[in-house]
Amino acid sequence: MIKMRSTPEELSAIKLAMEKEKLARVYKRYQALYLFLSGRTCKEISDLIGITSITVCNIHRAYKKGGLAVIPDKSKPGRPSRLTQDQRNELKQVILKQAPSDVGFLTSLTWTANLIGKYIQREYGCTYSVRGITGMLARMGFSYIHPTYVLAKAQLKQDSFVQDFETAQHS
Repeated sequence: MIKMRSTPEELSAIKLAMEKEKLARVYKRYQALYLFLSGRTCKEISDLIGITSITVCNIHRAYKKGGLAVIPDKSKPGRPSRLTQDQRNELKQVILKQAPSDVGFLTSLTWTANLIGKYIQREYGCTYSVRGITGMLARMGFSYIHPTYVLAKAQLKQDSFVQDFETAQHS
């Protein structure tokens, strides 16, 4: 016989939180808590959902102290930025208001993560991976997209058509 460790209202609240959760890691925490409060043992839960029994006990302990609010992940601060806030603000203005050619790059008309990395290396002496740059850009409010050349090809076809048309008129 499984012994319930909570009220139906508590279980209902946890189930609702599980249904709303989008992150698998947090969903598993809610699931572990739900199963534990439903009467399962830490070992059973560990075997069922693939987290350690110590983690199950820690989740329950945290829940008893702080309720459902403590179940989701805390933000992970990560490594401190290599650029100061002033440097990031300056970089943002350069990206927004200047083309790569305006700051000495001959290779491209648009900013790419790779070019931004070269600019940061040249101006601030810091190196970033492409992934690090795209993460920093996202935190700065930019969205990173992969370029597509469909419109450029369409423009080339249109230019070619115009040239052919003008040549035919002058003949």
